[in-house]
Amino acid sequence: MRRAGSGSRGAALMLALVLALPAAVSGCSCAPAHPQQLLCDAALVIRAKITSEKVVPASDDPLDTHKMIRYEIKQIKMFKGFEKLKDVQYVYTPFDSSLCGVKLEANNKKQYLLTGQILSDGKVLIHLCNYIEPWDDLSLSQKKSLNQRYQMGCGCKITTCYMVPCSITAPNECLWTDWLIERRLYGHQARHYACIKRSDGTCSWYRGGPPPEKEFIDISEP
Repeated sequence: MRRAGSGSRGAALMLALVLALPAAVSGCSCAPAHPQQLLCDAALVIRAKITSEKVVPASDDPLDTHKMIRYEIKQIKMFKGFEKLKDVQYVYTPFDSSLCGVKLEANNKKQYLLTGQILSDGKVLIHLCNYIEPWDDLSLSQKKSLNQRYQMGCGCKITTCYMVPCSITAPNECLWTDWLIERRLYGHQARHYACIKRSDGTCSWYRGGPPPEKEFIDISEP
């Protein structure tokens, strides 16, 4: 990796994160994760509209050919990240989709739930491995969970169950069975449940909002 020019520590860090994203040559790939886990891992969670977009250099180095998309946003609400930022005006994403760049509608109409990382210079980096969804596509339970419920479960571990047998190995685990039951990750369990830590330190699924049409299977025995 080329060194960024002087006075560009933030841009250099951004470029380093971009180039460190998985499968940079063959394409973007992300490890499956429950929305709650993605929100717990994110430094920033906001609801926003995208007002414009612009392609900008990834660093101050004139020899660097990497590009970023800078989205100008209108922040509607911040759910996480208050201690570092009060208001977000721009978010950045890799220009190249193979580096997990995110394509958003910059028409000032569609609202998004955006999660991402906050760099040392205050810039916000988002990519496809973050949880980024149109606001209207979220369930009522997911929207309610953004305020507190997901945060209550950040000490829990959500384990994906792909095939039987599968079981939890620790009391702070919740089994995520959407793929097993529906053959898709973001099914009823992801949309309607949160894994919450109880007062005794154990974790279990909690359902909020209207009940889903299907129940998930809690497979605890091999």
